[in-house]
Amino acid sequence: MGSFQLEDFAAGWIGGAASVIVGHPLDTVKTRLQAGVGYGNTLSCIRTVYRRESVFGFFKGMSFPLASIAVYNSVVFGVFSNTQRFLSQHRCQEPEASPPRTLSDLLLASMVAGVVSVGLGGPVDLIKIRLQMQTQPFRDANLGLKSRAVALGEQPVYQGPVHCIATIVRNEGLAGLYRGASAMLLRDVPGYCLYFIPYVFLSEWITPEPCAGPSPCAVWLAGGVAGAISWGTATPMDVVKSRLQADGVYLNKYKGVLDCISQSYQKEGLKVFFRGITVNAVRGFPMSAAMFLGYELSLQAIRGDHAVTSP
Repeated sequence: MGSFQLEDFAAGWIGGAASVIVGHPLDTVKTRLQAGVGYGNTLSCIRTVYRRESVFGFFKGMSFPLASIAVYNSVVFGVFSNTQRFLSQHRCQEPEASPPRTLSDLLLASMVAGVVSVGLGGPVDLIKIRLQMQTQPFRDANLGLKSRAVALGEQPVYQGPVHCIATIVRNEGLAGLYRGASAMLLRDVPGYCLYFIPYVFLSEWITPEPCAGPSPCAVWLAGGVAGAISWGTATPMDVVKSRLQADGVYLNKYKGVLDCISQSYQKEGLKVFFRGITVNAVRGFPMSAAMFLGYELSLQAIRGDHAVTSP
């Protein structure tokens, strides 16, 4: 079998859709905690969102991620799997379908996936965060500041994903869709290394020697642990990314990554970079468990295998 396999992309799409449905409510809470004001801790934020916007508030902005993150995860998983497979086959000089993997293969494949993820995921994340954040009252977020938001009152700035994209491109140009991309790159390259590598080694460690591949239970557990590790360690740069991307709904406060870090530290101290770490780690487990389980089971169905196979 050749090195390039399209089924990895199809399986990644299914896994991506599963992860969005499972994780979006806590993702909304995470974004509000990191980029909003007046929410306190995680439980306080959940109560506030529910009281103000009912249960639908937790699913605000989900239609766009559901449509786009499935494609995004499809590309990330497809790129990772095919890059890792290519590197392993090139190293071994053998055309076998599953040559042995090394840490260096997994590391390089994870880094490539991280870079590719920013190109596709930057605009997706930006639109999602803008839609999640626009319900925050302007007067609470920016006391004493005047801008076009005053005239808008409590009306949302964006009417939906398409209107959000059009508004950003009109006001900021195409580059506006990649606001926060540098912070996302600093988050995702190491983040995907701490996502795929723990998953591969954990799933292999849990799986008994005679088995051809990890069981669904092993996939679920290894995927969940890998997600919690990855999202937990990525929190500081995720805070910076969320703030840069939420910036611009009403006015621009930050000039770039370093300015955002500097302003955030001066105003709120070091603890600001760990805001949302609990919800990130908690959210990372079910999201990644659903992601990897959806990926592995759909890959198994597509290939007609009888055992789950690692990416």
